[in-house]
Formats: sequence, C-alpha cells, structure tokens
Amino acid sequence: MTVRIGLTGPIGCGKSTLARWLAERPGVVVIDADRVAREVLEPDTPHVEAVYRRFGDGLRGTDGRLDRAALGGIVFNDPAALRDLEAIVHPAVRPRILTAMDRAAAAGADAVVVEAIKLVEGGLAALCDEVWLVTCDPATQRERLVGRGTDRGDVERRIRAQGDLAAQLRPHASRVILTDGEPDRSRAEVERLLEALIAPPPS
Repeated sequence: MTVRIGLTGPIGCGKSTLARWLAERPGVVVIDADRVAREVLEPDTPHVEAVYRRFGDGLRGTDGRLDRAALGGIVFNDPAALRDLEAIVHPAVRPRILTAMDRAAAAGADAVVVEAIKLVEGGLAALCDEVWLVTCDPATQRERLVGRGTDRGDVERRIRAQGDLAAQLRPHASRVILTDGEPDRSRAEVERLLEALIAPPPS
C-alpha cells in the first residue's frame, strides 16, 4: 500500500529540502506542486495566455516565456491579484497532481509525497494519510530567504502575502517538523517518520 504524505509550510522553512531528502529514498515519489504550476504556464498553454490577458502582455518575455519575477512583483503586492492568479493556475494543477499520485501508487511506490504550499486550500490534504507541516522561527525564515539572493523588501512582501500560514495549517497537520536546528537532526527526524509509516507491520 502506498502511503500518501502532504508536505506544506511557509516559504523559507525547508519544505523543498525535506522533499529532496525524501526523494533520495528508494520507493518514494515526490510531486512538486510549484513545478507542476510552472508546466501549466509554459509558452502557448491556455493558462499562460489567460495570465497575459489578466496581467498584461508585458509579462511575455523576449524568449516567449512568462516573466515570473515580474509576475511575482505584481501578485505579492496585491492580494486580489494573487487570488486571480491562483484562480487561473490551481484548477489546472490539481488534476495533474492527482494523476501523478495515482501513477505512483499504481507503480507500487512505498510513499508519494506532495509538496505544496496550498495543500490544504487545494483540497489535497484530504487525500493524504498524513500532513507534515514544515516550519521555523521568523528570523531563520528571513535569513534563509535572503541567503537565496532574495531582496529583503521582496522577502517581507512574500512573507506578508502568506500571513501566519503556519498557524493556519497547524490544525490540519499530523506532524510539525521544526527546522531551526542542525540539518542532520531534521533529516534524521524525517527519515524516522518515513520509516515508521512505510515499515511493514510486525508479523
């Protein structure tokens, strides 16, 4: 039986790192909702054309691809614009994720992990056996985002756009994984939790 794990949490708190660790484990399939969303907005798709209609053709880069940085600058400063973008993208992302989950299960995966900020809002949490909330203290979150090269002003806008996401997600979480400490400690915890889920029951 394939275990379905939802992985969620605020930006900069380590979701992608945990997802990478999980993906290194044989028998585990990781589905990155952000990657699926990027595929949905590839050139010449109906969804990217809808984005241009809503936000302007100036977002179409010289290479024909969506200028994601410019789009981010719009939506992270305007909650209504962010909602409009999500209304375009999310209905196209969800069925692709469901198909990928089903394929992983049909292939006999031990676990399928869905990494998504909108795991709960998108209705994907309800399809998971467990929801892991990845979080850290605000100072660590900001330090990590700045360390990625994100402008401090943009960091604050992105965090503000999410609101107190950890508090909103906590009631839906089966596990809360704090990533403030050493990475090795967080990795050991993740591996322990995974092993407990997929280990065969004692005979």
